Amino acid sequence: MPIKLIVGLGNPGKKYENTRHNAGFWLVERLAAQHRLTLRKEPKFHALLGKLDTASGQAWLLLPQTWMNESGSAVGAITQFHKIAADEILVAHDELDLPPGGVKIKQGGGHAGHNGLRDIIEKLGAPDFWRLRIGIGHPRDIAASEQEVADFVLHPPRKEEHELIDAVIDRSVGVFDLILADKMAAAMHKLHTKPKPPPDPDAPRKKAPPGQDA
Repeated sequence: MPIKLIVGLGNPGKKYENTRHNAGFWLVERLAAQHRLTLRKEPKFHALLGKLDTASGQAWLLLPQTWMNESGSAVGAITQFHKIAADEILVAHDELDLPPGGVKIKQGGGHAGHNGLRDIIEKLGAPDFWRLRIGIGHPRDIAASEQEVADFVLHPPRKEEHELIDAVIDRSVGVFDLILADKMAAAMHKLHTKPKPPPDPDAPRKKAPPGQDA
């Protein structure tokens, strides 16, 4: 099924715009900017909304303007109005279980404690939507308390983390032509394959065999 709705998760307002929890917002905002699309406030959907129309396909871009834990209100409203099925939705969100610079696309599953996903699953009544998981890392260790996790996601990433997240958002935006063309397997393969590092200009060059140019 082609993707008809792309949702970025985050919290609205200046206070939260640079925090780790807004990684989903960052991706959808960059996708909109790439296509010179302005997302406009739509009160009936509790969101900023725009229609992406490319040679590869069409999809709504949605940024819920509720708090994170009420993201399902916006997603539920637009899916009911436009008759969009759960498996035609892709939700971009921050992911504690991936390091900064990590990214995965998957379909279905639980919410793993993510309040935005939890509310979307509840409002849709199904977990079958696609997720684009943007790694932000985990505070201290996997046994961090609930409060430590909350503090972590509501603070900006460190400079080196932000650079990694920024790079992976660029890579993610680069696969949306495939996603909109209903080529999800190809998009997953391209995104999950780590790019090769650039060649080291200081590395010694191999000598060419006799009779061949170096």
